[in-house]
Amino acid sequence: MGEGTATNNHHQHHHNAQVFDVSVNMAPHCGSKAVDDDGRPQRTGSVWTASAHIITAVIGSGVLSLAWAIGQLGWIAGPTVMLLFSFVIYYTSTLLADCYRSGDPLFGKRNYTYMDAVRSNLGGSKVKLCGMIQYMNIFGVAVGYTIASSISMMAIKRSNCFHKSDGKDPCHMSSNPYMIAFGVTQILFSQIPDFDQIWWLSIVAAIMSFTYSSIGLGLGIVQTSANGAIKGSLTGISIGAVTQTQKIWRSFQALGDIAFAYSFSIILIEIQDTVKSPPSESKTMKKASLISTAVTTVFYMLCGCMGYAAFGDLAPGNLLTGFGFYNPFWLLDIANAAIVIHLVGAYQVYCQPLFAFVEKYAAAKLPDSAFVNRDINIKGFNVNMFRLVWRSVFVVITTLISMLLPFFNDVVGILGAFGFWPLTVYFPVEMYIAQKKIRRWSTRWVCLQMLSFACLVISVAAAAGSVAGVVLDLKVYRPFKTSY
Repeated sequence: MGEGTATNNHHQHHHNAQVFDVSVNMAPHCGSKAVDDDGRPQRTGSVWTASAHIITAVIGSGVLSLAWAIGQLGWIAGPTVMLLFSFVIYYTSTLLADCYRSGDPLFGKRNYTYMDAVRSNLGGSKVKLCGMIQYMNIFGVAVGYTIASSISMMAIKRSNCFHKSDGKDPCHMSSNPYMIAFGVTQILFSQIPDFDQIWWLSIVAAIMSFTYSSIGLGLGIVQTSANGAIKGSLTGISIGAVTQTQKIWRSFQALGDIAFAYSFSIILIEIQDTVKSPPSESKTMKKASLISTAVTTVFYMLCGCMGYAAFGDLAPGNLLTGFGFYNPFWLLDIANAAIVIHLVGAYQVYCQPLFAFVEKYAAAKLPDSAFVNRDINIKGFNVNMFRLVWRSVFVVITTLISMLLPFFNDVVGILGAFGFWPLTVYFPVEMYIAQKKIRRWSTRWVCLQMLSFACLVISVAAAAGSVAGVVLDLKVYRPFKTSY
């Protein structure tokens, strides 16, 4: 996930479901007889463990905005765009699989992280560019997760309030206290220095994401059968419900939402680093990418299409909190609680590489500073003052930004647009061209560049649509005052 993890040992917990390696300078297993060609304990991952890791990482909060995204595009363009994204993601992840080893596919030098692969294959300023995009993406994800969790906490409160008043009370409330509560929780969690010890977090997150996604899917199916008809139209939300301009911006934003739901290239190399060989890791990883992309696409199609079939043009921006469903209220509470638990863990797992990178950089720049390097032992718990201050400041900043821009759909669209082209398409394509020494202007080179350019256009359009969405929302929104 980042430079902070590049020099770390990645194999403490293969038997567990830790998707992102976030260990910081831990020693490898001692006394292990079986050792891989790089002197690390033998990797034991298979096609199935790699597929499970990818599916765990991908099926997250992005699934909640898919019904809305299909609602903007309609029955023809919506599913078509989702299929196109899945093909692009699968293709670029096969290119990325070949970048795990530099040189020989079986015995070449291993690249342990995405940035290592960029450093080996492209080098120079592109490594810094990749790091910057990755870390900005992590920052954005932290904001997105804070917004999503507060919306789910409010949804629990509102569904109970609606239930008590039989829908008579509009149940207005502010999202700010919930964002602050989430922020406080993250400040506490972020002080745990060695997150690789909490491998169970990945398993819990996986169970939670399947729980709420399945509830959303189930409710969509029930609602559709209760309606007795499939709602929605071939071209999506009709002009009249929205203006012509809004229709265009919203369609672009929908592209960003779908891209966000599929963004997993950032962790593929780290997952590949858990796979045993022979056969070569790239072969195993290509199979795992095919399985996980297929499973994810089927699941996304079902969730997005059933949500749209249930609500048509009124499909909410967040399937479980947009109050398309009011009953059974206890089931919605379970789904939203699952989202919150998932996001508490996911926030930490995502942010850990950024935390580690900044701390490592500070320690290298200020080797003599006691503030940066000294641990103070308080009742058996080591407290590092720099870590305490920096991580707390990070959480406070992400919480404040979330309070200023509490728009789930728009933020998800911006994140999807921002991360999709560079991390999912541009770098894998460029690394593949460099590694396979593909000649400029050869047919293959031109096709790869056309793919990259087409995805850049989609990313720019999605970013423009999402920014336009934020601008429209800000016209009617008053920070820190509005209650929903």
